Amino acid sequence: MPGSTPRFVAKARELGVDEVFLDLEDAVAAAEKERSRGLVARALRDGGWGTTIKAVRINDVRTGWAYRDVIDVVEQAGQWLDSVVLPKVTGPLDVGWLDLLLSQLERATGLPSGRIAIEAQIEDAAGLANVDAIAAASPRLEALIFGPADFMASLGMRSLTVGAPPPGYAGGDAFHYAHLRILTAARASGLQAIDGPFATIADVDGLAASAASAAALGFDGKWVLHPGQIEAVTRAFSPTQAEYDRAELIIEAYDYYTGVQRRGAAMLAGEMIDEASRKLALATAARGRAAGLARTQRFEPPG
Repeated sequence: MPGSTPRFVAKARELGVDEVFLDLEDAVAAAEKERSRGLVARALRDGGWGTTIKAVRINDVRTGWAYRDVIDVVEQAGQWLDSVVLPKVTGPLDVGWLDLLLSQLERATGLPSGRIAIEAQIEDAAGLANVDAIAAASPRLEALIFGPADFMASLGMRSLTVGAPPPGYAGGDAFHYAHLRILTAARASGLQAIDGPFATIADVDGLAASAASAAALGFDGKWVLHPGQIEAVTRAFSPTQAEYDRAELIIEAYDYYTGVQRRGAAMLAGEMIDEASRKLALATAARGRAAGLARTQRFEPPG
C-alpha cells in the first residue's frame, strides 16, 4: 500500500493477507516522500494489524531518501516494525549497509539486536548475477523477492505489462531463468522466495497463471497490488484437498514402513515412496496445514 495514502493503509488492516508492506518507494511521488515517513510510522504505531507481518519498503540505497526512510521509521515506530523491504538490490553491499544501519538504530532505541528483518528485491541484471552473494549477505535476510518491472526494463524486454510474458516471445516462460536463480539462491541460504506483482488488475486469468507457475516451481508466495487479486493468489499457493491428503498419507505410510517394517522403500497406491517422497510430502503438508485444511483420509496398514 502507498504510504502517502492513509485510506489505503487503513484498508490494508482489513485484508486477509500474510504481510502488508507500506511503500515509501515507487508508489509515492517524490514530493510526498518526506511526509509519507511520518504517515507510515503513525500507521504502525496505531496498531490494529493482528498477526499480519508489517513491513516498510524504503527507497533505493542510491537515492537521497533511503537513509532517512530507515532512521525516521525505526526511531518513530521500530518496535511495531517487522521487516524492511530493500528494493533494487544489486549486490551484497546494499544489504550490508541496511544491516549496519538497523543495528545502530536498534542499539540507539533499545530494540533487541537483529529484531527487524530484511527482504531483498532482485530487480535487474546485476542483482540476478549477484543473487547468491546477496542471499548470504546478512542473518537478517528472510526473503528474496523478484521485481519484474525493473527487471524487464533492465533486460530490455519488449513489453509494457508488468509481470506478464512479453508479446511475441515463443521460448516458453520468459521469467523461468530469473525465478529459478532466485529460488535456488534463497533455498541455499534458508530464505523464502517471493514472486513479484502482476500489474494488470482486471486480468484475473493472467494473474492466476502467473501465480500457479511460481507456486509450481516452489516459490512461497506472490505480491498482490489490489484486494481483488488476493483470492487467486491464495488459491494458487494452497494445495488442493486431494494434494494435501496424499501428502499426509505419504508421511504416515512412510513412517509405518520404516518404523514398523524397517523398509526404506514401499508401495502406496501403486507408487513407490521413499525418503525423497517424504521430503516432498512434508512441504505440501505444511502448506495445507497453514491453509487450514483438515485430513479426509487415513493410512491403513496392510493386513
